[in-house]
Amino acid sequence: MKTKRLIVLAAALTLALAACGGGTGDGGSDGDAPTPVGASAGDALAGADVFKGTCAGCHGGGLEGIDGLGSTLAPSDFVTSLSEADLAAFIAVGRPAGDPANTTGVDMPLRGGNPALSDQDLLDVAAYLQAQN
Repeated sequence: MKTKRLIVLAAALTLALAACGGGTGDGGSDGDAPTPVGASAGDALAGADVFKGTCAGCHGGGLEGIDGLGSTLAPSDFVTSLSEADLAAFIAVGRPAGDPANTTGVDMPLRGGNPALSDQDLLDVAAYLQAQN
């Protein structure tokens, strides 16, 4: 009789966990749920503020680029060719003037020259740039 109760209890628990997603990837506050494909990890509105404070000096307030300083970022095939995470990773390391893909001949410093920018700030800037393209 005990075995039958345990089987029924185990089945009930299994069904209950299946119904609520088992606590993984349910979008709850567990902090471990992955970002859904196509969802943005960055906040474009926050990224606009970071961009204006760090990036606009070289890339222009309207993303139009500034001759001899920074490339145009909207429209930009480069920006649209990367995922948000890859664009943030690019901004993190910058691009030296000697890089063959550097079109300005000027170093793009890592983190846009602002070492205080967090990884989240970089994701926010990437989200902002992609929203403008």
